[in-house]
Amino acid sequence: MALGSAGYDAVGVRRQDDLLRALDTSIGTARDAVLAKQRPGGYWRAPLEASVGMDAQHVVFNRFMCRRPVEVERRLVEHILAKQADDGSWPLYHGGPGHLSTTIEAYWALKLTGHAPDEPPLVRAREFVHAHGGLARAQVFTRAYLAYFGQFPWQGLPAMPVELMLLPPWFPLNIYAMSSWARETVVPMLLLFANKPRIALEPGCGVEELWLRPPTRSDLAFPADDRALSWGNFFLQLDRGLKLVGRSKWKPLRKRAAARAETWILERQDRNGGWGGIQPPMLNCVMALRAIGYSDEHPAVKGGLQAIDDFLIEHEGHLLYQPCVSPTWDTALTMRALLDAGLPADHPALARAAGWLIDNQIFEPGDWSVYNPDLDPGGWAFEFTNDWYPDVDDSAVILMVLRRLRVADRTRLERAIARGTHWTLGMQCRNGGYAAFDTDNDAAFLNEIPFADIKAMIDPPTEDLTGRVLELMGSSGFDLDFSRARRARDFLLRTQHASGAWWGRWGSNFVYGTWSALLGLKAIGEHMDAPYVKRAVRWLEEHQNADGGWGETLASYDDDTLAGRGPSTPSQTAWAIMGLLAAQGRVTPAVERGVRWLIDTRQDGTSAEEPFTGTGFPGHFCLRYTMYREYLPLMALGQARATPEAAVPVPLSFATERVAVARAPLVERAAPASA
Repeated sequence: MALGSAGYDAVGVRRQDDLLRALDTSIGTARDAVLAKQRPGGYWRAPLEASVGMDAQHVVFNRFMCRRPVEVERRLVEHILAKQADDGSWPLYHGGPGHLSTTIEAYWALKLTGHAPDEPPLVRAREFVHAHGGLARAQVFTRAYLAYFGQFPWQGLPAMPVELMLLPPWFPLNIYAMSSWARETVVPMLLLFANKPRIALEPGCGVEELWLRPPTRSDLAFPADDRALSWGNFFLQLDRGLKLVGRSKWKPLRKRAAARAETWILERQDRNGGWGGIQPPMLNCVMALRAIGYSDEHPAVKGGLQAIDDFLIEHEGHLLYQPCVSPTWDTALTMRALLDAGLPADHPALARAAGWLIDNQIFEPGDWSVYNPDLDPGGWAFEFTNDWYPDVDDSAVILMVLRRLRVADRTRLERAIARGTHWTLGMQCRNGGYAAFDTDNDAAFLNEIPFADIKAMIDPPTEDLTGRVLELMGSSGFDLDFSRARRARDFLLRTQHASGAWWGRWGSNFVYGTWSALLGLKAIGEHMDAPYVKRAVRWLEEHQNADGGWGETLASYDDDTLAGRGPSTPSQTAWAIMGLLAAQGRVTPAVERGVRWLIDTRQDGTSAEEPFTGTGFPGHFCLRYTMYREYLPLMALGQARATPEAAVPVPLSFATERVAVARAPLVERAAPASA
């Protein structure tokens, strides 16, 4: 029992007993609530919320495709209006500052659906846009949507020659040097920019009034770097040169490059009709196919439209458009929480979920194999269907959960674990860390091209992913004698901040990264009394809020002084509790206060959580996983209670262990000399 009474007087013992009873009650209620939400197919899935830019872009997309789903758009507009801030803007996340491009898109969507510019919400939004520079300061994606309708000059868009498709993977600037999400989005945009579609707008649906003045060349230009010699300035000069060359009618490679882009898009369409499982490539691919002449009845377009519409979801009384769906992630973390909360490893709900996960394991090579051709596939994707882009994070959590189960078909389970472990460990980067979708996708200069104004063109290894895979290694029987584990541990040593915290790429922010790193280090057998581990523990304890919880604003991505600071949230409190438990191995006063906060703020097994604590692109795209408030606190409370049967993984057979260990060296790569 983790919460013991040793060393307490009579009052202290009674207080501990009260806490244990409250903890057991809270765990039981939360466990029942989560189990009740399992879908008939065996998985869990909750809405995934981003900014209202998703809703607005859906409206714009419908106009591009000459669609007008009146009732759907009426509901989306209700959601947009409900999220408008007092200053007339729309933020990227709950409680965040107004975001110019999101506000422009929301304003335009309101006009496209019949709202007049003199209505108060539009007046306030227009004042915000003008105060922040008008359309001339819009981001590239927003400029592109506007340009398709003649609302933004094409010369204000970066040069995106479709001939980029012809550059081979060994060339520094090619589509496979980009992150998976950038690659999936750029390829269809190459076709769109090559064809420059012009969609007619109904009278009164434009946004000319958002310009501060008729745009000049300097208004449309991308800002130069203050340094004379920089990648940013180099790419600005290259952009000017490409635009000059682009005026020529002589384009001998254009037809061949466009055909390759078209083929690339068609080959990567998923079984459900989507592309990459995320909104930007899905919208862009359908628009690109329309721009080159595909009809709405073509199977590729028809399937794409259905996949796009499938992202609409009812949530908290509103219809909203999701950036993607998260069933695999929700399912794996829910299973982990249930196991931590004491659900038997052979429970029927876990068996059904395991069957669903194993059915969705991917055994076909994806884009990751371009630079990793000798690695056999075996990972999982975040979404229902996304075979081209399995990700390391989901795969690692799934594998840790599967190892803890007792299921009838043990042979099938062990085969899935062996193949999955081999793939996941084989995605290690040269510097020892792990990224989400690719290996060694770290050409930072790509973030300096004019198109990359959200600085998300690459997928470098990160602290949180590396911690997760270290945790997988530990649960798979590896320790620091394993070279991959040593290199991953060394990556964490190099990337720890002076404060003791680790940055979090996929969750907000330093609380998330520190949790992931500490769990990985504990699992792999690192000494928890090491000075650098103690610094991390001290950082978490120093950032506990007065109410006992933890919270961190998404603004910490832009301002390090906000690291670990923000109103307490259930998900971030759970991360901190689990990090401290891993590092200290007991319920300390700080952990007890956190546990009490989680218990006191839960009703019917669920906590309220308005803040966004998930990250798409740090500082630019934020997410609210609506089930985080349920399974993460359950996970933390279960670990604090430390139910024995939930903490001991069921060992695999000797034969399967041999497969996982023996095959790993096939994809082992030497660390760089500087590592």
